[in-house]
Amino acid sequence: MRTAALTRKTAETKIELRLDLDSQEPVMIETGVGFFDHMLILFARHSRISLEVKVEGDLDVDSHHTVEDVGIVLGQCIREALGDKAGINRYGTSFVPMDESLGMASLDLSGRSYLVFDASFANPKLGDFDTELAEEFFQALAFNTKMTLHLKILHGKNTHHKIEALFKATGRALREAITENPSIQGINSTKGIL
Repeated sequence: MRTAALTRKTAETKIELRLDLDSQEPVMIETGVGFFDHMLILFARHSRISLEVKVEGDLDVDSHHTVEDVGIVLGQCIREALGDKAGINRYGTSFVPMDESLGMASLDLSGRSYLVFDASFANPKLGDFDTELAEEFFQALAFNTKMTLHLKILHGKNTHHKIEALFKATGRALREAITENPSIQGINSTKGIL
């Protein structure tokens, strides 16, 4: 079973997260930040994973710690659930259109943490979500999953659509990368380890 669960408590947030890479239900997200909940649900549905997230965060300050810390815990759980990564595709790439916007995600579950984020947003806030936090989330996710993640908006105008395209594309790329491929013998690396 490729599953993981983690509770992380700091002075700023308490996060309970559970995931299953091989099941699509349940998906239950409660971060206290409506737009972020919406994005995480899309991420789970497009990566076809079961994801449960419950957060108590310092939203009286802002949503920064909640968003970043969820990225940390989600990344740690994905890494744990993948184990030694034997038999997985390892790489994934997806282009997702969202009306006038087109987003791309390409990732490598390499064991090396890196983020390239090529997107800008005209609208600084969507509900209680500061749009600059999209990059913070993906940075935390990439570094704690220990993956290389390239994200790009190829074109678009609407900030909601652009961010949604990135979350969906990342989910779909992750599904491709974590899929077990019977034609792969052992670890998909010349090093023999990821």
